[in-house]
Amino acid sequence: MYGIMKKIRFILGIVGMVAMLMCLVLACEKPLTTEKVAGDTDGNLTVRVFQIEKTPFESLTRGSDDANGTQKPVSEVCERLNFAIYTLDGTRVKQVNQTRDVSGFGTASFKLEEGEYLLVVVGHSSSGNPTMTDPTCIKFTNTQGFTDTFICCSTITIAEEHVEYQASLDRITSMCRFVLTDDAIPEDVKKMRFYYTGGSGAFDATTGLGCVNSKQDVKFDMTTGQKQFDLYTFLHDTEGTIHLTVTALDAAGDELYKHEFDVPMEQNYIMWLSGAFFGGSGSSSSTIGGITVNTDWAGEKHMTF
Repeated sequence: MYGIMKKIRFILGIVGMVAMLMCLVLACEKPLTTEKVAGDTDGNLTVRVFQIEKTPFESLTRGSDDANGTQKPVSEVCERLNFAIYTLDGTRVKQVNQTRDVSGFGTASFKLEEGEYLLVVVGHSSSGNPTMTDPTCIKFTNTQGFTDTFICCSTITIAEEHVEYQASLDRITSMCRFVLTDDAIPEDVKKMRFYYTGGSGAFDATTGLGCVNSKQDVKFDMTTGQKQFDLYTFLHDTEGTIHLTVTALDAAGDELYKHEFDVPMEQNYIMWLSGAFFGGSGSSSSTIGGITVNTDWAGEKHMTF
């Protein structure tokens, strides 16, 4: 009897050791990170935003010496990212939208059949996601607003093995920075309206250029005393001209002051337009021309009205 009990205790000891080893194995198999990856959990394509190569416009005003080489983390430049996968004939297959406040911002995963695809990644800070049904016409609206925008557009080959793609985004916008030099803003001015044509609120991801003739319309609340206004557009070529109408409005939305300008623009450049808006007559029109720039590096240009 004693021998039987001894054997039972031996067997139970072996079982206990096996159970402990199983627990250790399972613990070691737990993932090392809980970071959530947007998209397909079993994806065979992982896209990571690696860098934004061109200096954000804001950095140029702080005396940056290297406008072309500066690299910024995507979370410092963009509030939203949109990843889209298309067939080579332009049919959208999948799309993932992200905001900066989510875990895993900058990484998306896709489960795709083997073949060739077009990958488009858009980085921006608009209040909503652009329409991305067609890669040759990605659209923002006046309601969403127009911001500094960066893209990556590349052909991806999916085969048997998992693909890791490091996306580098480039700026495709042009900006007109309108600055009021008036000592004081009239008390009855409550909003500034900027209405401009000649650019585009949509772009072709394959070229990075504007693809429609937009009527862009942006309003700013003047209760904060703001005197600098940044206006973005996608040019139809690397250079172009926008027709800008600036109006000052009262609380009822009625026009108090109005000026019009024809402003030369270049892709990836800031065009500064500054002057005493309220110092002259209530309405005027002017054409800005004769601007010479150093084209060795993308940067800023200044002019006054």
